[in-house]
Amino acid sequence: MAGKKSAVFSHDFAVLLADVKGRIQAAQMRAVLSVNAELVRLYWDIGRIIDGRQQREGWGAFVIPRLALALHNDLPEVKGFSERNIKRMLAFHREYRPSAIVPQAAAQIRSASKVPQAAAQVIDSILWSIPGSTT
Repeated sequence: MAGKKSAVFSHDFAVLLADVKGRIQAAQMRAVLSVNAELVRLYWDIGRIIDGRQQREGWGAFVIPRLALALHNDLPEVKGFSERNIKRMLAFHREYRPSAIVPQAAAQIRSASKVPQAAAQVIDSILWSIPGSTT
């Protein structure tokens, strides 16, 4: 009788273990994808900020090396913001503007004070879930 009970507990435990491991791994994957999406947003937003300032204030390319150096000096523990990477962020923003991703929403975006809900959802689902990083 003890052998039969032990086999049942062993099987039940194996099922429990597999279930818990699966949930842990799924949560880890969601966390990685969430962090990746935030980094993509950050890189795109940095590109947007630089592009906007260049358009409004006539900044040239000289600002990027200066910004990279200042970030390195002010935040030495933060990696990924070299001159080359910041140029990539700017190029990323210029290549993937909301109107380029969702052309039919461009007219609505121009006429609305904020991005329409449907366009925002499409942009979130496409742009921010690009795997990998731009740098």
